[in-house]
Amino acid sequence: MATMQAIRIHGFGGPEMLVQDTCPVPQASGDKLLIRVRAASVNPVDYKMRQGRYPPLTADMLPVTLGRDIAGTIEAGEAGGYRRGDAVFAMLAPDQGGYAEYALARADEVAITPARIDAVHAAALPLAGLTAWQGLFDHGQLQAGQRVLIHGGGGGVGHLAVQFARVHGAVVFATVGTHDLDFMQELGVDRAIDRNVERFEDVAGDLDLVFDLIGGETQRLSLSLLRPGGRLVSTLAAPSPDECQARGVSGLRYAAQPSGRQLAEIAALIDEGHVRVEVAERFPLARAAAAQERLEAGGVRGKIVLEIG
Repeated sequence: MATMQAIRIHGFGGPEMLVQDTCPVPQASGDKLLIRVRAASVNPVDYKMRQGRYPPLTADMLPVTLGRDIAGTIEAGEAGGYRRGDAVFAMLAPDQGGYAEYALARADEVAITPARIDAVHAAALPLAGLTAWQGLFDHGQLQAGQRVLIHGGGGGVGHLAVQFARVHGAVVFATVGTHDLDFMQELGVDRAIDRNVERFEDVAGDLDLVFDLIGGETQRLSLSLLRPGGRLVSTLAAPSPDECQARGVSGLRYAAQPSGRQLAEIAALIDEGHVRVEVAERFPLARAAAAQERLEAGGVRGKIVLEIG
């Protein structure tokens, strides 16, 4: 039986719980494609799973391979019209893991990798890109000419969200740290707000949408900036229904879902030169623990990616 290297957890806890194991290579069947993984990105959900703070993952399901984002090449499988050797990227379902030399993905989770970028940058896209895309358009219903405030514009999700919003013709405000102000200008943000020296509630207002990647007091203060009928969309927690009703606005929390179709739309924007992907740091697969520690420390511009093979 063919084997591969994978980073798994056998229990919950700190970075030391990440173990490199030798595992069987999974088999393609039905709608599943076997992908030879070239790169996998590191996301906050990964260390939350490791810590035991991801409720769908329980101790009786361990060991599991972590990682929701991959880029690589099709190794086996016939679903979806893909062929062996096709360069693809995907956000994996929670029952699969990307910190490995091989991974399975459903054909409808997969898209062809943008021609303008390599596997490392493609691996940085799926979860963050789909989180931004679905938050802005599926849940936020953002349209051209509307005003949107994106909290955490310099992060993995945020830096893609500001670009998607700009490309779709929105007026874009974004909160960032001082070190990311120039970065926001490069990405075309209409008004970057330095959260270290400015109060965003004094700068942004009359908003159609708040895209909340911060939560807490930031979220609460943001509700007052929405115009009647406006929306607040969060990846962290839903705002108070009572406060939303009192202000005549709506709010919700959501979790991104895999979508090869939407990844193909994002890939087109990249190949057309409208969107770029920022990779902050690269780590080899064996140093997945260090990569997670770096992400947990905060202050990362863009994404952290594991190079595999």
